[in-house]
Amino acid sequence: MSADRARLKEFLTRTPFFGGLDDEALDRVLGMLVAHEFPVGKKVFHKGDSGRSMYIVEAGELVAYERGGSGRPVKLMRLRPGDFFGETTLIEMQPRPFSVVVDKPAVLHELTNVDLYRLYEQDVTAYVMVLQNINRELCRRLRKAGNRITEFADFAGDEGTQIRVDSKLPKPIDDE
Repeated sequence: MSADRARLKEFLTRTPFFGGLDDEALDRVLGMLVAHEFPVGKKVFHKGDSGRSMYIVEAGELVAYERGGSGRPVKLMRLRPGDFFGETTLIEMQPRPFSVVVDKPAVLHELTNVDLYRLYEQDVTAYVMVLQNINRELCRRLRKAGNRITEFADFAGDEGTQIRVDSKLPKPIDDE
């Protein structure tokens, strides 16, 4: 194994995407990845693009954003080494839900839906582990988004994101 491949493998074992994979499965997935370098300002993809791949950040920083109703970009998350993104299109096969632009020169490793299917054919256990890792990350992001919505709504006194007491639904239970 080359020094670069060994370094990449060691890096990937510390990322949430590859957690729980044994050495053989990790080598298999590692062989599927394609490295890409992106300069500052380059868009990795745009909201609405059809997606057939996800990316693991080895170096650099990226910003995922969506345009608000005003047309201004709203930063959704900052992506750093060890993070992965674009995975939702591998699961739901829908257009990209946001855009991603490079903020600091980046090295990304791409895994396509064809690669993921090939993993399924070659090693179902590794495939299931990868999907579980993706699902764990999606759950973390959903929980974080829910917390942010709660913080913003509470700060703004906005009940638009809350269940109204006058609705036909039962009153919310007091947690305290």
